Amino acid sequence: MTTEAESARAPRAAMLVIGDEILSGRIQDLNAHHLAQRMSALGIVLAEIRVVPDDHATIVAAVRTLSAAVDYVFTSGGIGPTHDDITADAVAAAFETPIDVRADARAILEAYYAGRPASGGINAARLRMARIPEGARLIENPVSGAPGFVLANVHVMAGVPEIFRAMLAGLEPGLAGGPPIRSHGFEVMMPEGEIAAPLGALAEAHPAVSIGCYPFYRDRPGARVVLRSADAAALADAAEAVRRRLETLLDASDIREVPPSD
Repeated sequence: MTTEAESARAPRAAMLVIGDEILSGRIQDLNAHHLAQRMSALGIVLAEIRVVPDDHATIVAAVRTLSAAVDYVFTSGGIGPTHDDITADAVAAAFETPIDVRADARAILEAYYAGRPASGGINAARLRMARIPEGARLIENPVSGAPGFVLANVHVMAGVPEIFRAMLAGLEPGLAGGPPIRSHGFEVMMPEGEIAAPLGALAEAHPAVSIGCYPFYRDRPGARVVLRSADAAALADAAEAVRRRLETLLDASDIREVPPSD
């Protein structure tokens, strides 16, 4: 849950994960988890994560919808050298922008492969990775050379986690965020249904803090109570209130506190 206070002052982002391999379960997506962590650290609210197949019309529609709804859109997947890598074309189509092999992107690829003679150099397939929409800004790829790009508020990046992380790290200094969204947590050995009412009352009393409850089973039912806020003082006050309330419901041995984190 995102609090009204967070929404009012923090930029909003969305992620578009693209690939049949994600939807089929052949590959596990790791990029959304990493992006969520980095957005929290930057004070940007990740409002939505959407997964779509390698289908041109679906990608175009999703890019248009998300771009209009948030400040930043981040895509992962579909910018490689194979026939099913259609993300760049779909993003260009979403903004009705021409796309073709661009000299600056081609030069980057040529330099990359020139330094690796055993790779076989540039070929038609690899040149697909130099197809960039007109007016887009390149995103550096220090891992494998082939750049991503930024068009309007859409940041188009690779699906390979190592490359996605490197591209995002390069983008972060240019992203305007808000105060970091911090968290404070408790693990309690009590079914969430038994603490739901007290937590609801605490959430109403601390509107600047989001309070979530997530069940687990570890020999017996338990729950993780997670508080999140960009307001450090409000977070500390709410955490103290939750701690006191939990101590009235459980023995100390059944409560484990997770320290505040950015």
